[in-house]
Amino acid sequence: MNALDKYFKYRQNLIEQYLKGDMSKSEYLTANIDAVLSLKSEPFKKIDSVKKGLFNYQYFNAIAKDIKMNSLNLNKNEQADYYYNKKDQATLKVIELLNYKGILAYPIYVRSKALKNKLFEIVLKDYNMILHSTSELILKRLREEYVFCEEIRKSLIDNYINQKY
Repeated sequence: MNALDKYFKYRQNLIEQYLKGDMSKSEYLTANIDAVLSLKSEPFKKIDSVKKGLFNYQYFNAIAKDIKMNSLNLNKNEQADYYYNKKDQATLKVIELLNYKGILAYPIYVRSKALKNKLFEIVLKDYNMILHSTSELILKRLREEYVFCEEIRKSLIDNYINQKY
């Protein structure tokens, strides 16, 4: 098993611990960023596989969430937005590598006023992976490829999405 596979297996273990109630959302996020940074101190420069793209998604998402979780400073929020944008670049690369196959995307219900009518879920069926985005470009591409359902749905990980950290 290579390092990426070990990371994703460990991440799945963290998710299971979170779902069982053995760890809080903030504990999960902290453990995930520790795992991401222990595997690689920087993201992949060249995304030539779905797994590398998914790792970069996790890398940038973990850093952005860590910044948001640990700071109320406006400059830090701008820094988090930078990493969320990098996460979206990784997302776009992943769905392009998949050629929009095995993907289902839809808007989701959220309690957050800031994310209402903006956040959508992207399910990668063959990878058992759920991604989220607010990117207008990704939304446009998903619609162009007819893999975006316009009906608002409950997230597959609704409790996680709607729980504050």
